[in-house]
Amino acid sequence: MAGSHVPGRHFLQIPGPTNVPDRVLRAIDNPTMDHRGPDFGTLGLEILSNLRAVFQTEGPVIIYPASGTGAWEAALTNTLSPGDTVLMCRTGWFAHLWKEMAERLQLNPIFLDTDWRRGADVPALAQALTADTAHRIKAVCVVHNETSTGCTSRIDEVRTAMDAAGHPALLLVDTISSLASIDYRHDEWGVDVTVAGSQKGLMLPPGLSFNAISPKALAAAEVAKLPRSYWDWRPMLEANKTGYFPYTPGTNLLYGLNEAAKMLLEEGLTNVFARHDRHAEATRRAVRAWGLEVQCADPRHYSSSLTAVRMPDGHSADALRATILTRFNMSLGNGLGILKDRVFRIGHLGDLGDLQLIGTLGGVEMGLRTAGVPHRSGGVQVAIDYLSGNA
Repeated sequence: MAGSHVPGRHFLQIPGPTNVPDRVLRAIDNPTMDHRGPDFGTLGLEILSNLRAVFQTEGPVIIYPASGTGAWEAALTNTLSPGDTVLMCRTGWFAHLWKEMAERLQLNPIFLDTDWRRGADVPALAQALTADTAHRIKAVCVVHNETSTGCTSRIDEVRTAMDAAGHPALLLVDTISSLASIDYRHDEWGVDVTVAGSQKGLMLPPGLSFNAISPKALAAAEVAKLPRSYWDWRPMLEANKTGYFPYTPGTNLLYGLNEAAKMLLEEGLTNVFARHDRHAEATRRAVRAWGLEVQCADPRHYSSSLTAVRMPDGHSADALRATILTRFNMSLGNGLGILKDRVFRIGHLGDLGDLQLIGTLGGVEMGLRTAGVPHRSGGVQVAIDYLSGNA
């Protein structure tokens, strides 16, 4: 249709999939390699080594050709048996979906509720673990960064609570929207299985998922009774010893993964986390300057991957998003579950620089004005002032 094209690059500012850097795109563009040939084994060993640094673990990391949902299933099926009780916290939509999966796998979830405005309720988790003197709870499952709300759970505090209760449950953590964006320490925090996906902080297209695995989780896998075939860790670990996979891997995505891991390690994880923290703070300051409210109500749980913004009463988040897409060629995240049409989500994770963030916030401010959403102007200037003074 004449006049429908909006010039300029599309701003993909959803909380994942994120923008893929040119270096990674060029790596993916390489000719497909023989995944049984000698060169592939060398590549595989390099990737697996670099991934351990990204997860901050000395243990194995397994790569599946799958979305993050596949890594959820792998974490559960390799460590648990039918009827096992798992303790979970309803921090948002993705915690809800993980609980539904557990039920379909014939597990018995205990689901602790929240108001979707903060991370996992550590005192409630501690109370449930302390009360479980028979140790019926076999795993604690926590979403580190809840993509639907912009709230981050304190995994270090969850581990402390588990240790204080003297509870032997496994700790399973979803880092799909936090790995390589928010400080996360698999070994130091005593996590048994870390779940991750390729399309967010790892700066890749969707299609790869990951399990980082502790020795305790490996021991649990030897006695777990849930059915597993595709998701079975054992053939993966055996093949990975020489850099190979038991079935056809996502070869070209692995090229990109190797390049993405190199980029993260070149920048340094500490610098990567600081960059995300800085952009998140600039975004929250802009939101407050507009007179709008951040969905996350506890500053200790602020996400550095995304900011969910609450709409004024009587105004549609989806209508605002549609206006911004049509007029300014920018995609923002929609509200999910109980937050449908009530929030919009600004993704600021992955390969993002100051100018991209200012362009993003400029698109939001123009969209608020164009859509007639009550707000104060000047949020972008507040972000510029912050970023200029905090290099």
